[in-house]
Amino acid sequence: MTSEGKRGLAQRFKEASFKKKVNFFVLALLCLLFVLWSGNLWVLLLIPVFAEMYLFEYVQWRKVLKWDTLRLYMPWNAWRDSESGLKRMLGRASYTCVKTIAEWTDAIVFALFAVYFINIYFFQNYQIPTSSLEKSLLVGDYLFVSKLSYGPRSPMTPLSFPLAQHTLPVLECKSYIEKPQWEYNRLKGFGNVKHNDIVVFNFPAGDTVAEKMQNVDYYSLVERFGRDHVWNNPHVFGKIITRPVDRRENYVKRAVALPGDVLELKDGALYLNGVKQNDPEGLQFNYFVETTSFYDEKMFSTLGISKDDRMLISQGNSSADSLLMNLGYRRTPAGHFNFVYHFPMTKSALAKLKAMDRGLVSVMIESDSTLDLGKVFPYKLDNGWTRDNFGPIWMPKKGETVDLDLNNIAIYEQIIRNYELNTLEVKDRQIFINGAPASSYTFKMDYYWMMGDNRHNSSDSRYWGFVPEDHIVGKPIFVWMSIDKDKSGFSSVRTERIFKKIHD
Repeated sequence: MTSEGKRGLAQRFKEASFKKKVNFFVLALLCLLFVLWSGNLWVLLLIPVFAEMYLFEYVQWRKVLKWDTLRLYMPWNAWRDSESGLKRMLGRASYTCVKTIAEWTDAIVFALFAVYFINIYFFQNYQIPTSSLEKSLLVGDYLFVSKLSYGPRSPMTPLSFPLAQHTLPVLECKSYIEKPQWEYNRLKGFGNVKHNDIVVFNFPAGDTVAEKMQNVDYYSLVERFGRDHVWNNPHVFGKIITRPVDRRENYVKRAVALPGDVLELKDGALYLNGVKQNDPEGLQFNYFVETTSFYDEKMFSTLGISKDDRMLISQGNSSADSLLMNLGYRRTPAGHFNFVYHFPMTKSALAKLKAMDRGLVSVMIESDSTLDLGKVFPYKLDNGWTRDNFGPIWMPKKGETVDLDLNNIAIYEQIIRNYELNTLEVKDRQIFINGAPASSYTFKMDYYWMMGDNRHNSSDSRYWGFVPEDHIVGKPIFVWMSIDKDKSGFSSVRTERIFKKIHD
C-alpha cells in the first residue's frame, strides 16, 4: 500500500474539511436519536459507514492495468473527485460517462432509501378509491397520512420496494420479499386512536386473496361459493395467495368503537356502552326516491350525488316491475310506475330534496329487509344480526380475558387463530387452543371496530370483523388534492377541498 493509503485515521480526520465533519456529526446524531426512539441497534452500523464517507476515506480499491505496470489506489467514491487517478486512467470521455452513470445511480439509490424511510416512519400518501366514507371523504381525495400520530410500525417485511403496497406496476409481481419477517413493534407516537378518528389500516381479511377477485374478500367468497369451489376453479378466482400484515390492502374507515367498548346498532343508530352516539356530519344512508319528474345532472349535482352512487330503477321488464312491487310501489292510473331512484343522502341532502318542488312523491330509507344484503360478521353465528341491527358485541382489549363457549367462539375465533396465531379446534363440543382444553382466552392485542360514514355502501367491520392494533397504519391529517372523476379538465379539481383538514 502507498504512503497515501497508510495515513493514520487521526491524520485523515484532521485533513477532512469542516463541511464534511459537520455532515458526519449531523448524520451520526440522527442515527443515535433514531436508535433511542426505535430501539433498533442495527442502525448504529451506519455510523462507521458515514465516518468512511465523510472523514477517513480509508477503504481503498485498485485498478491493475495490463501487465500489472501501474497500480492506482483510490477511495471507493473516487468518481466524485475530478482530480483522482480514475480520470487519468480512463480518459476524459470515459470518465465523464462513468461519472454521469455513477451520479444518477447514487441519486436514485439515495432517493429510494429516503422515500422508503419516510414512507415507513413519518407519512405516506393515500387515495380514496371508494365511496364508503362519503360525504366525510370523497372518491378522488388524496390524503396526507401521518404515521407519527399513533406511532409508526417497524417494518414487518423490511425488504420491499418503496411506494408499492404489494404489487409492482407493469411487472405485476410482488413488491416485497417475504423473508425475513420481523415481529410487530410500534414506536412511540403523539397519541392513540380515539373515538370517531378516521384511520388508515391494513385490511384484516386481506391475509388471503383470490388474485382474480381482489375486490371481494376471500372469506366472503368462501362463504358464498364454498372453499373447494374457490380453490378448484383458478380460471375464475385466480391463484389463492397470502400476504403479510403490512402488505395487505390499505383501507380507510372511522373508528367507531375502541378496545373495551360494547357496540350495538339499532335501526342504523350507533350505541356505545348503552349510550346513543352523535352521528358524524357526513353520515348518509341509501334511499328510494319516487318522483313524477326525471332528475337531470344538475339536480344530482345540487344534492351531491355522484354518477356511481345513483340508479334509476328501470321499468318495463318483469324483474324491475317485480322489485318495485315488492318495495310497495304501485302503478299509476295510466298503467306505469313513477320514476324511482336509488341513491345515498345525508340529512342535509334529504332536507334539500324535500324542499325542492320537483315532483317528489315519497322517500323511503333502504331497510335491512328491502334487499338481499347477505350475511354479516360472524358468518357462522346465526344470531339474527343485520347491517342496521347489530350486536351487542364487545371489543377485545389487550390483557382482558373472555369466557369462551360454543355460542361466542365464532366471534373470537378469527382473532385467536389468524391474528394471534394460535391453533383452535372444536371437538365433541369442547374448545381446544394450542391442543389444550380452553374455557377462556386472554387477548394479546387491542382491537377496533371500523365503519364507513356511507353506512349502506361500506364494506366494514360489520362484514369482516375486528381490526387488530398491528394493522393500524396511520391517521389522515388533510386532503392535499381532490379529483372529481365525474368531471374532466381543470374543472375536475375540487379546489375547495385542497388542504382541507380531516380532523377538527
